[in-house]
Amino acid sequence: MKFFFDNNLSPHLAKAMAALCRPQGVTVKHLREKFPEATTDIEWIDRLSGEGDWSVITQDRLIRNPLEKEAFRQSGLTAFVLTKVWASHRYWEKAAQVVRWWPRIMEQAGLVEGGAIFEVPWRFSGKGKFKALRL
Repeated sequence: MKFFFDNNLSPHLAKAMAALCRPQGVTVKHLREKFPEATTDIEWIDRLSGEGDWSVITQDRLIRNPLEKEAFRQSGLTAFVLTKVWASHRYWEKAAQVVRWWPRIMEQAGLVEGGAIFEVPWRFSGKGKFKALRL
């Protein structure tokens, strides 16, 4: 299992999650660890698709731009999109919530076979439910 943090999230958060996931054999990388910072969404979507088994963590909806939407649809990747509310929270609050959601994100990523986008709400209640977004 491999997770890719988009450029709109902190590389420090990705490194922290990588350290927490290492004992389980789960890979976590930030965009800047794999690609130049200015790499377009379409470029990294295409490259990750070719490598396979990646799930994307992002604050970017990925489905607003028709070209990105089509690239993602064809990629077979799974994405977890943090809702708009996440952007209004401070760094440490956001980090704590990512850690809170992480077991559910890993579980869901393991259940889905590509091409899905899930919205991650700020609030974690009950078992933590995602909203599936249409591609």
